[in-house]
Amino acid sequence: MKTILHTANSRGHANHGWLDTHYTFSFSNYYNPDRIHFGLLRVLNDDLVAAGGGFGMHPHDNMEIISIPLQGVIEHKDSMGNSEQIRAGEIQVMSAGTGVFHSEFNPEAEGLLNLLQIWVFPAVRNTKPRYSQISIEGLAKPDVLYQIVSPNADDDGAWIGQQAWFHLGDLSKGWEGEYSLKGANHGVYAFVIEGSVTINGQALGRRDGMGIYETNKLTIRSEEPSRILLMEVPMDANSNK
Repeated sequence: MKTILHTANSRGHANHGWLDTHYTFSFSNYYNPDRIHFGLLRVLNDDLVAAGGGFGMHPHDNMEIISIPLQGVIEHKDSMGNSEQIRAGEIQVMSAGTGVFHSEFNPEAEGLLNLLQIWVFPAVRNTKPRYSQISIEGLAKPDVLYQIVSPNADDDGAWIGQQAWFHLGDLSKGWEGEYSLKGANHGVYAFVIEGSVTINGQALGRRDGMGIYETNKLTIRSEEPSRILLMEVPMDANSNK
């Protein structure tokens, strides 16, 4: 088993007034040659967007983009004709494919928008762009690692164009469990949204992240009421063939 630890205070940081953000991996003006990606997980941004603030229309291509609002509302518009609001308890997946423009704003007059913006390299390049948005409230159960993203359209959660699986866990103090990896040569990036947990013997606190690979199983213990996100991804492009 191999691991890489990214503590919350080691992340890149930028404060633009309307946007206060932390970067787990190199992004925008933050560059760290040792933190470009974890396998095919390219971006994990923890964004705080002020009321009325947001990202104007901008392009993406050949990336699977997952947005998970933790607090507040995302107002999304794109060149595919979608105009939606995504709230805490929902997630959005956009396959940028051959290219798409989109904008994201906090439409509220007061209150912050806190979202996780996650990018995963696609399994197939230059596909037709696609948008999906689902509620995860029906999937959420206490003390269960429940699936919110998968590569299978008929499974629980949103469909993604990569051999990747995301699970959330809303865990009580003292909960213990395991996560078994689904793919050979896959790894899991664990991100602690709230609380503190121990994963494969490593203690992790709020907003800490850890990549784990060359193993087929994680053992997890929640040291206090906690919320964690597990992102299983191929460690290289050959892993999904």
